[in-house]
Amino acid sequence: MRVLLVEDDPFHATFLQDVLAEALPEVTETLHATDGAAGEAEARATRIEAVVMDLQMDRRNGIEAARAIWAERPRTRILFWSNYSDEAYLRGISRIVPEDSAYGYVLKTATRERLKLALRAVLVEGQIMVDREIHRLQRRTGSPRQALDDSEYAVLLDLALGLQDKLIAERRGMSLRTVQNRLLSLYDKLGVEGEDEGPALNKRVRALSRAFSTRTLNVETLEGAQREYDRWLVRRARGAA
Repeated sequence: MRVLLVEDDPFHATFLQDVLAEALPEVTETLHATDGAAGEAEARATRIEAVVMDLQMDRRNGIEAARAIWAERPRTRILFWSNYSDEAYLRGISRIVPEDSAYGYVLKTATRERLKLALRAVLVEGQIMVDREIHRLQRRTGSPRQALDDSEYAVLLDLALGLQDKLIAERRGMSLRTVQNRLLSLYDKLGVEGEDEGPALNKRVRALSRAFSTRTLNVETLEGAQREYDRWLVRRARGAA
């Protein structure tokens, strides 16, 4: 069994190699890439099927690298290993993981034994495993009082990109009224609707502020959303030609 480690920090990479050797004696070769772009290239060249992926890296983040790997080899098993428990990361992963693939998400603060368990569960046994501590941290940091559903989250992403209601409706295949209803629901779930509506309050801006402060959105997710939007614009232009 061969495993690819995609990690830009040398200390963390060495630590991962040590834990991997302890947890998975069946591993015959460990490959290492120092960023998401290099990880994509290595996975493509070696047709690797087991990956441990950092999330925040230069050139390409872990979600974008995983998207590219899964697009070519959807049965690849990927364990995400990160310092961050952002809901935005979990959302981003859940939107791209293929139906038949195993994946996991464990924090870098997890114990050595917990990491060993995650490595075996995901890379060998093909289970889906998200560290319980991630959900605990999300509750402590003030995530929305009610979880956003997929359509609300899609509208939130488009709102963050600066799209107006009509363009959101076109892109998401919704009626204008549906988009406006999703916005009202967003304001309520993000705690904007109940705030004192002084004359200077802009609900769209306030909703985005709340989304970033609760880690419902983050910079990496927004960058990925921008790339998806750019691809949609290209398809839209071709369709109009």
